Amino acid sequence: MQLLPDQELHVAIIMDGNGRWAVERGLPRTAGHMAGVNAVRTVVEAAARRDVAMLTLYAFSSDNWKRPRTEVNSIMQLLVSRLPAESKKLSREGIRLSVIGRRDRFPDAVLQAILNAEALTRDGDALHLRLALDYSSRAALVCASQHLNGDVRHNLEAVQHALARAYHTETLVPDVDLLVRTGGEQRLSDFLLWECAYAELFFTPVRWPDFDDIALDEALTEFGSRQRRYGRVVEVA
Repeated sequence: MQLLPDQELHVAIIMDGNGRWAVERGLPRTAGHMAGVNAVRTVVEAAARRDVAMLTLYAFSSDNWKRPRTEVNSIMQLLVSRLPAESKKLSREGIRLSVIGRRDRFPDAVLQAILNAEALTRDGDALHLRLALDYSSRAALVCASQHLNGDVRHNLEAVQHALARAYHTETLVPDVDLLVRTGGEQRLSDFLLWECAYAELFFTPVRWPDFDDIALDEALTEFGSRQRRYGRVVEVA
């Protein structure tokens, strides 16, 4: 499906269900994360073909550090091993990669892989892919408030600029149009709370490793049927 030519759509996805996908198949949870990486590639390519302007994926929350050390180490190793090759593909396809979230708690190898991927893809204009890593929306808002420097004259745009600094970017933080959560749960889990003020929410029982272009089309079709009023009353003829 194609979006309207003037529609700058921001889709955000909470990629949930990797571990349960693996357990249901008698596999270790780490196998679910590996399968989840393949799903990322499928969905990114599908989003680019559907003229999505920005795609933000919740890959690793700040609370995920509480998971078993072996699982966390596996995720960190996946980032180190897959980011270089994936960023080369993204660069060839004109897709820009940015990482939002804290950067001070990653192993050096992970941080370097992130910096290299961002540098390699910075000129991409076909799609802006953002990975939320060590991300907490509440923490980002606290960080943004510190960037406001006590200026009592700040407004919504000033907060957006401050959030951009918290996200290591110079561009304003765009609102989310469509928030998708896979895996069957129905909560935001501290993800993009500011940006999702008027987002349309779509929950699916599909585990993330099974989420593909068809599942993305289902979410986009449902989004297209929603009436977005932003607090206004729409008169019916």
